[in-house]
Amino acid sequence: MAVQKKFALGRGLDALISNEEVKTSGSSNIGEIELSKISANPNQPRREFDPIALQELADSIAEVGVIQPITLRKINDDSYQIIAGERRYRASALAGLKTIPAYIKTADDENVMEMALIENIQREDLNSLEIALAYQHLIEQYELTQERLSERVGKNRTTIANYLRLLKLPATIQMALKNKEIDMGHARALLSVDNPQTQLKIFNEIIANGYSVRKVEEMVKALNSEKQEKPVAAKSKLPETFGVLQNHLSNFFGTSVQLSCSAKGKGKISIPFKDEADLERIMEILDSLKQTE
Repeated sequence: MAVQKKFALGRGLDALISNEEVKTSGSSNIGEIELSKISANPNQPRREFDPIALQELADSIAEVGVIQPITLRKINDDSYQIIAGERRYRASALAGLKTIPAYIKTADDENVMEMALIENIQREDLNSLEIALAYQHLIEQYELTQERLSERVGKNRTTIANYLRLLKLPATIQMALKNKEIDMGHARALLSVDNPQTQLKIFNEIIANGYSVRKVEEMVKALNSEKQEKPVAAKSKLPETFGVLQNHLSNFFGTSVQLSCSAKGKGKISIPFKDEADLERIMEILDSLKQTE
């Protein structure tokens, strides 16, 4: 059985999953619980378990037992729900065990989902799409903002936003990401393409030719550069006041802000960023404006 890594938890996460300081009412203790009294968490973010790896874990458990207790939520004296450790629970059943060592906690439904999500993410057990769906579940069910979610799960808000953007890709691409036919780097590059049909066209080329992430990034960059060349001539048609506003915004955000305007007076403002750190800087500027309202 592979040795489980210990990941550094974000600020506040240890309080959610520590055995000594859980942010719920009630007590925590450890004991041997009958497998027949345990049920899976319906909000478990992990949906698939590799049968070969599960059997290998079952063989290891049959030989040396369960090394790390699972974590359960007590429903009543004869019923427990898994917070963390469904894989160990399934493997123990395969190994023929009748009971399993478990930490027993009292937690409300929201903390159960958070604990399951955090436990899996920290172990890197989920694929990118499962993480995105789990984040989306928390946001929708508990009406959280991305900023609040980032505080609750100890992840950078930009990281959360990047995962959630995966859910905007065509279903075919999402399934390929789930099945590991492409990785998150490919998916993030495709997100830079506005047109879903073009996304699918590039995706098909990735599958057919085995393109690397770098290759796809170059393809997307070339495609976007070609699109941006067309409106250059229209810049001279912008009113002079637009130029003043453009310079003002560029100085304010510390980046080359672009303005475009149609003949009907409709337009858009584009704020480019160099990398995730630069995006975070711009978002902090926008947040500071919101706080002064």
